[in-house]
Amino acid sequence: MRQQIIIVDYDPQWPILYEEERTKILAVIGDKVVAIEHIGSTAIPDLGAKPIIDIMVGVRNLAKADECIEPLQGIGYEYVPEYEVSIPERRFFRKSSPAHIHLHMVEWTSDFWERHILFRDFLRTHPETARQYHQLKTELAAKFGSDRDAYTAAKTSFIESVVTKARSKQSTLKNSSQRA
Repeated sequence: MRQQIIIVDYDPQWPILYEEERTKILAVIGDKVVAIEHIGSTAIPDLGAKPIIDIMVGVRNLAKADECIEPLQGIGYEYVPEYEVSIPERRFFRKSSPAHIHLHMVEWTSDFWERHILFRDFLRTHPETARQYHQLKTELAAKFGSDRDAYTAAKTSFIESVVTKARSKQSTLKNSSQRA
């Protein structure tokens, strides 16, 4: 049976847990990592979220991911290759102690990387949009119960609209700096 989707209030421990996990990850695969970021709702101050720390690890080439499986397993991560069917540009790992953690390994220059960073950074700098997202997630969690696929699908148009705004803003800023 699937677990109920629960949105909890922001926990100031989330960034601390991310930093602790980041240190562990870099200790075992740091030579393969180009960048590592805290993404998802737990990376947005004051935003309620499912209590799952999402970590995105950027590598130069996704082929490097295979070299990371065993070292990450050594620090408690489970590699979940079946998720590559729906998102082939990502390698997914999960861990449930000391917190629920999802690790997304992608190419650092990929659209996946860019979308997640744009979304996170836009919500960090636009609190009203973050509040709207929190409200949407709360409503969808109540509506869909334990159906994570439906919950995720129902958030897609909101997320895409935010990424579009963020890209537009980024493009405007880039053009302004080029003219200066």
